[in-house]
Amino acid sequence: MKRIAIDMDEVIADFLFKHLKLYNEKFNEVLSISDLQGTRLWNFRPHSAKEISAYMDDPTFFRDLRVMDDSQEVIRELHKQYEVFIATAAMKHPASFTAKYEWLKEHFPFLSDAHFVFCGDKSIIRADYLIDDSPKNLKRFIGQGILFTAPHNIHETGYVRVNNWKEVRAYFLNEST
Repeated sequence: MKRIAIDMDEVIADFLFKHLKLYNEKFNEVLSISDLQGTRLWNFRPHSAKEISAYMDDPTFFRDLRVMDDSQEVIRELHKQYEVFIATAAMKHPASFTAKYEWLKEHFPFLSDAHFVFCGDKSIIRADYLIDDSPKNLKRFIGQGILFTAPHNIHETGYVRVNNWKEVRAYFLNEST
């Protein structure tokens, strides 16, 4: 059975929606997702980068992220034909571990705990495919990297790209979007 590793933030969990909301509230701004095409919030507002990154050190930050549209349904379908793992970088913000784990258990209860991988460098992941929004994670990955579209990676080229979970379904299950 082939193995698919799937990133969490900005692939199955809508990290940016909450991150931008908190930023706008704290700094009294009205930035939108379209303002962040090709960049990340901390690069867009470098003078506030430290405070922006600090949100992720809050142990509850990751607990209530929205689920990306169609991800649960498609991953449930993939799970029938592939070995599916969730591979999330938690070492940069170790306080995120419990919230990420609880979020995964709530929204993807059909996946085994043994298929949740909390790591730093994703190049250690041994899988046939890695679906991730970060090109840096795909660069050193040995299998087939698949770039999941997010505002910050919109200008990236050189990767197989999927724009949403319906396209993931089409890629892996040969169904039309």
